[in-house]
Amino acid sequence: MNLTAETPRFAFIMEQTLGHVTHYQNMRSAIDAEALVNATWIPLAFPVHGTLETLPGLRDNWSVRASLRARRVLARRHAASTFQALFFHTQVTALLSTSLMRRVPSVVSLDATPINYDCVGSGYGHQVSGRLAEGLKLVINRRPLLAARALITWCEWARRSLINDYGVSAERITVIPPGVPLSQWPAPRVRPDTGPLNILFVGADFARKGGEDLLFAAAQLPRPVELHLVTKAEVPERPGVRVYRDLAPNSDLLKRLYAEADLFVLPTRADCFPLVIQEAMAAGLPVIATNVGAIGEVVIPDRTGLLVPSGNPQALASAIGALDNDRSRCMAMGQETRRLAEQRFDSAANARRILDIIHGLVEECRREAHDP
Repeated sequence: MNLTAETPRFAFIMEQTLGHVTHYQNMRSAIDAEALVNATWIPLAFPVHGTLETLPGLRDNWSVRASLRARRVLARRHAASTFQALFFHTQVTALLSTSLMRRVPSVVSLDATPINYDCVGSGYGHQVSGRLAEGLKLVINRRPLLAARALITWCEWARRSLINDYGVSAERITVIPPGVPLSQWPAPRVRPDTGPLNILFVGADFARKGGEDLLFAAAQLPRPVELHLVTKAEVPERPGVRVYRDLAPNSDLLKRLYAEADLFVLPTRADCFPLVIQEAMAAGLPVIATNVGAIGEVVIPDRTGLLVPSGNPQALASAIGALDNDRSRCMAMGQETRRLAEQRFDSAANARRILDIIHGLVEECRREAHDP
């Protein structure tokens, strides 16, 4: 990188929970490879940090802890005079920074709105509160969403919620999925049309991601399959079931598992827009998943895969069996998933789109300053 004093300084405040960790790593790798911006990265990890966060009301509230950390870090770095733009992912990191966002051009990025999350939250152990508490939550979350000059959502599901539930104008929203580093990802291979079907499952939270449903479905199939389960759960191995625990994002072994699989299956019971489906598509795998959250936007029946009802292992077994019995159909779906990944899920290309938006906001603010 050839950075100069004139290179814009942008701060990226990044939530570090679940799939957002992989998104952060992919986005940082892509942006740091460019010479278009002097990036300061502020990752906010989930574990409780410091004495203050052990207090009741903070210890169990990630939104408050994340936004408080973000505000404190930005204050220490004198953000108003140091950075030309701020990028918050997700909106929970921006809840206490709205006054700063009105002075510095800011972008808020999110995979799902709080109301989206309420729709699937029971699977995460989340409960919707009473009317008064939910009304207060709506007000608190609307403030940074309206203070941001631009918003980026991972999916149309979140975009619609921003418009309909939070009153954000449509022209301020751009849909940009997180993506996969395609240049580093295994190229799709010609997969055999005989032998046991090699199925890959990737889900740290085995129960929520439908892992038990997959095990039950596999046991109902007339022909044996090979299951490869990437998870943090203590799932016992047995014939036809291999378990890989705590694999790092983008690790060589994880890439190899994608490359060697014939089919990706994620019968998740609660999700928003899982990045692992984009990884599977980058590897040219057909996908069987449940139609929860925004999954139906990319798993298109009979084109990129199959959708089954959540919590229905019998339907899952039927879907797996259908593709096992028609390997040519399976192959055609895999070719389509790779095409879709190249069009929409290249993290380097998507990071450049994000930078273009931020640069545009900075230039817009400069024009406003010269011609108020």
